[in-house]
Amino acid sequence: MNKPTHEPAILQEPRRHRYLKLIALFKIGKGVLLLLLGVSLLFLNARSRWMDALSNWTADEILLEHSKAVNYLLNKLQAVLAGGTLRATGFLALFYTAVLFTEGIGVYMEQRWAELLMIFATAALIPLEVRHIWASSGTRRRAHFAGELFHRLVSLLRAQAR
Repeated sequence: MNKPTHEPAILQEPRRHRYLKLIALFKIGKGVLLLLLGVSLLFLNARSRWMDALSNWTADEILLEHSKAVNYLLNKLQAVLAGGTLRATGFLALFYTAVLFTEGIGVYMEQRWAELLMIFATAALIPLEVRHIWASSGTRRRAHFAGELFHRLVSLLRAQAR
């Protein structure tokens, strides 16, 4: 395959490695934060004493008896906690943590399969983002979606260039 006459700066050899390492460290860091979130959602919800203490502390801090709106929101939160939604969210967070760690470690080691995994794993979320934008229109959300779509297209082109 012939090498193009002009290669973009981001694809030039010394810079490409630096960008890949930076992306990999970002993915690993995001995975660590998501791991903490997933574990806390699974185990904090199982400890009723912790939840009671957290609820009492929250009620004391935000002066619950003086605000009907806060009381309403806390009742909705309590319904979510009782319904098991947080448990499912915790498992989903742990699953996505495994994907992020796999992507991050693979990209850090400059493996081709990891770059493709990163492209397909993020591209799989596009239908959810389109639905979210369709349901709640806003200029900021549309701009965010356009930026993410641009990032994915650049990643795909970069992977094809190699």
